[in-house]
Amino acid sequence: MFTTRCRTGRRTRNGPFPDTPALPGRCCFEEPNMRKNRSAALAAATFLLVSGAAIATAPSAYAGSPGSTRASDRNSDFNGDGYEDVLIGAPGATVSGRSGAGLVTVQYGSAKGIGTSNVARFSQSTSGVAGAAEPGDGFGRAVATGDLDGDGFDDAVVGIPGEDLGTVKDAGGVAVLWGSKAGLTGAASDWLETEEPAAGEQFGTGLAAGRFTAETDGDLLAVLDPYGVELFAYDDAARGSMRRESTQRFGAKAEARDIRPVSMTTGDYDRNGFADLVVSGLSLGDEPGYGWSAYLSGNADGLKYERDLRGGPVAASGDIDNDGYDDLVTGEPHSPDDQPGETQTGGLVGVRLGGPDGPAADPDWWVQDSPGVPGVAEAGDGWGSDLSVADTDGDGHADVAIGAAGEDIGTVEDAGAVWVLRGSAAGLTSVGARSWDQNSTDVPGAAEKGDKWGAQVRLTDPNSDGRFGLLAASPGENTGDGHVWVLSAGSGGVTAAGSWTYNAASLGAPHVDALFGAAIDE
Repeated sequence: MFTTRCRTGRRTRNGPFPDTPALPGRCCFEEPNMRKNRSAALAAATFLLVSGAAIATAPSAYAGSPGSTRASDRNSDFNGDGYEDVLIGAPGATVSGRSGAGLVTVQYGSAKGIGTSNVARFSQSTSGVAGAAEPGDGFGRAVATGDLDGDGFDDAVVGIPGEDLGTVKDAGGVAVLWGSKAGLTGAASDWLETEEPAAGEQFGTGLAAGRFTAETDGDLLAVLDPYGVELFAYDDAARGSMRRESTQRFGAKAEARDIRPVSMTTGDYDRNGFADLVVSGLSLGDEPGYGWSAYLSGNADGLKYERDLRGGPVAASGDIDNDGYDDLVTGEPHSPDDQPGETQTGGLVGVRLGGPDGPAADPDWWVQDSPGVPGVAEAGDGWGSDLSVADTDGDGHADVAIGAAGEDIGTVEDAGAVWVLRGSAAGLTSVGARSWDQNSTDVPGAAEKGDKWGAQVRLTDPNSDGRFGLLAASPGENTGDGHVWVLSAGSGGVTAAGSWTYNAASLGAPHVDALFGAAIDE
């Protein structure tokens, strides 16, 4: 039985994983040197709660520099003003009368942060955006950003996994919205689809962008398909469009494990100046439901598959120990071992520090029962449902925000909660760890069954003060309308004082059953 370090102080079997929406198909990641497991996943404005009660005024709370390789170099500055912008998906929104067609919203950052006035909305009914709004398209189910054309303005990438291509149902597609001095525009948007569309493939469910190679002026775009990753590059010969650059197929090898890819993260784990890519997913076959990831290193001539890593399907990156190497954090909210009495009960978070060879071979595992972490690990908590890594207190060490969408608050089932654990020179630490839910002091609203608060978490700095505040999303709020909460950051890190919340209607978009906050760009 394989064992690794666990921050519970106990030894633990290496095997967990989550219940994420099913994606058809598979790819194979090798399982290196491991035996089988036993059972082989802010501008000021006043907002209203669902109840109609007035809540806090948006504070001046929250950009990073776009277009680099490190996880801390955020790339969501669509208008090039030096402030990070916030891109949020609402894939359930009704657009032009089409239920579930979906949309995305953009809140532009400023010295005062983000609010509800300087915003934009995009859907397939927006002039210039490829395609047409159709029921169940799910425009905004996944989002990503990067400077794809190398013009200094970051671009938005929107996944549309429910898109039908002719008679091919749910084949999926991807829309690219170009950045400009005026911000994002639907004009001349690009459309991407897989080479051989098939029913149910849901192309566009996972997206990432980064400077993986020296061969292109802009960021490469990575899009998940059921069998691996397709890479796209800006086509200089046909301005305004992307071309398929290559594909990454993790073919079967001896001792290989079948994997369904679910998500991706980027960072410069080996500090060679090129972004690396980690593809995270869930095992299939005889031992289904465990998290595995594939590490691909960026190099002058492109991405190179290096090895498989235990952990996934949730992943995020940042420099936790401030040594110049990005670190990899994986979330395993559910697994076959998520049962009472197991060391993996309630979900795990794994931390692999970066180094010359990339992410460390052995992770440090964290659970809610780890010393100093608030709360108690319980089956179904979903600790690690989502992750975000950035410096919340300005000390130079990236901190980790952890969502637990299945956390029960008292007797309220699946209300959800969020934690922030701090970074240090020694790596992640529980010293000063904090958690919040909708019943916490100064957090607007109340914990309700099925809210899944923390299903999406993002650390963001749209006022460019060097301290990243927290966006915590509850796509299930108000029976599926969805809300996002803003918790600002100061010298002590994230605080609930002055926190506020908003939904799609606050930004001038349809809100009923919108699932607002189902995706937020990192």
